[in-house]
Amino acid sequence: MAKVKTGITLFSLGTPYLKGELDLEGVIRTAAEMGAEGYEIVASQMIPSYPYVADQFVAFVEKCKEKYGIGPICYSANMDRGMLRDRDLTEDEMVARAITDIVSANKLGCTVMREQFLLSPNGLARIAPVAEAYNVKVGIEIHNPETPNTQPILDYIKVIEETGSKYIGFIPDFGCFATKPNKPYWDRALAAGASEEVLNKMAQLRYDNVPQDEAMGIMIPEMQKCPVLFSTLSSMYGFVQFRKSCTEELEGLKRIMPYCFEMHGKFHYIDENLKEASIPYEEIIPVIADSDFEGYIVFEFEDEGGYPAVEQTSRHVAMVKKLLAACEK
Repeated sequence: MAKVKTGITLFSLGTPYLKGELDLEGVIRTAAEMGAEGYEIVASQMIPSYPYVADQFVAFVEKCKEKYGIGPICYSANMDRGMLRDRDLTEDEMVARAITDIVSANKLGCTVMREQFLLSPNGLARIAPVAEAYNVKVGIEIHNPETPNTQPILDYIKVIEETGSKYIGFIPDFGCFATKPNKPYWDRALAAGASEEVLNKMAQLRYDNVPQDEAMGIMIPEMQKCPVLFSTLSSMYGFVQFRKSCTEELEGLKRIMPYCFEMHGKFHYIDENLKEASIPYEEIIPVIADSDFEGYIVFEFEDEGGYPAVEQTSRHVAMVKKLLAACEK
């Protein structure tokens, strides 16, 4: 049986933070009030000296931990491969940045670091000894449209298994298990004049695995009448893909569970009945609960629909805890 703790990525409260409604201490306080047992800090968003961590910032984090009872459990790194104007970073440069992030994560007391898939499988293998030396487990985020079964992730699995390192693995994002269209994108299209009939037709093309170019061709007449449909359909083939069933993807999750250091509980909209509009948490949580996973499910609100961040995140906390409790019966 899994030993799951519930945390939050401070990215979930990014909108009130960026609007100045909450400062960083207010974000941490609010996270604690919602029941989070720890938090993932988005380093490039909330650490003034990123990619380095100043002693003053460590002192601030420790002070907040004393006041509110929670501290950072995961350091969310940013692999900005395109940071230079004239070229992409080389693998050596990306490895160096990852090592800097590992050192910073350790300084903040984090034993898990979220890394992005822009770091190649070979690059991940190269940082494994450093991760072990600093006691920081580095997880590649599995983010939609990738799933535990897609080739890029299989390439990481091969490297992880070849190295035998316990310090490199994954952080699955639940968005890769979506089985319904993204509600914020759907609602945005409706507000711009699209009809449910047309949106359902587009969704069916995605369900039927019609290639994107072919789907675009089919929908050209409707997109000419309502231009917002272009981005709506594009999104269905991009970072908010969905499928009829996530059974195969969950089987893939079972396979990689020994290599998972944390879970990203992605959500876009939780209704008043504590149900996510497109991601089947009622199927995902039992898989995790029935495993030997020991770590955090970190709530991650993707604020795209303008819904209240605190209300949505509070609902998500309640939903996941309810599902976990049901698995224990």
